[in-house]
Amino acid sequence: MSSRHRVAVLAFPGISPFHLSVPTLVFGGAGLDSVDGLYDVTVCAESPGSMPTGAGYAITVDAGLDAMEAADLVVIPSWKVDAPPSEALLTAVRTAHARGARIVGLCLGTFVVAASGVAAGREVSTHWSAAARLSAEETGVDVRDDVLWTDLGDVITSAGAAAALDCCLHIVRTDHGGAAAAALARALVLAPHRTGSQAQYIPAPVVAASSDDPIGRAMLWARADLAGAFDIDEWAASVHLSRRTFTRRFRERTGTSPQQWLLDQRVDAARTLLESSDEPVERVAELAGFGSAVSLRLHFRQRLGVSPAAHRASFRVGAA
Repeated sequence: MSSRHRVAVLAFPGISPFHLSVPTLVFGGAGLDSVDGLYDVTVCAESPGSMPTGAGYAITVDAGLDAMEAADLVVIPSWKVDAPPSEALLTAVRTAHARGARIVGLCLGTFVVAASGVAAGREVSTHWSAAARLSAEETGVDVRDDVLWTDLGDVITSAGAAAALDCCLHIVRTDHGGAAAAALARALVLAPHRTGSQAQYIPAPVVAASSDDPIGRAMLWARADLAGAFDIDEWAASVHLSRRTFTRRFRERTGTSPQQWLLDQRVDAARTLLESSDEPVERVAELAGFGSAVSLRLHFRQRLGVSPAAHRASFRVGAA
């Protein structure tokens, strides 16, 4: 990439050193000799200086919340849920988001993200043990406790400590491609994609099908056959909903239309195939549901800003 993303990671009194280390390790390469950090990472705090951690020792943080003003990615790696976030912190998060920064809440950091309002009306993820509390305190968001992470594009949230690593690797893969994420995963002795995580590599997470979640079942139904030709009426009928009800509930759930969501899934499927296989572009287009290489090239460039061939040249797993 032509420029490095700037990352601001929030520290606060009582933070777990492990939670703080996850984004600094994955994004900045802190403590890793075998790979270079792909981002410029700054740890910041509302009150810079020495602060205690949950491990019984103190750390020193030099930067204040103004570090978020220039960040492309703002990470809240955890939170003390009994301490409401200050208005200064919430304003810093909102301002960064309004400027175009992605906001990331890892584990209990989702409490700050939800309180800021940047995910209002949409889904967020957090640790399963805190999901009920977050749902009760922040009724404006739909809390998921059954996925590793939720990526809305501008807001990304994750489940507990290990899932925070998965989520950060997902961000690296989104920004820098499969080869970079795989190299980093090897250095961390982690699987590039933990079992079940591939289903969450989408703007709105797919969850296990259940009788009371028709939209989730519709997502599973569509992703099981992205290459298939089906229209909205058929898709709605697959979960016994009318087209109008299906479209309304789908938008409520995901913040987008069924057609746009499906297009995003097909682009992501094509990206995965380009990065992980040697299939020709024409075959990738067929497998991902575009029908023709011309259609794939058009939508791929519209979403990612590059051609399928250029993306493969940069991000093919195993490429030099």
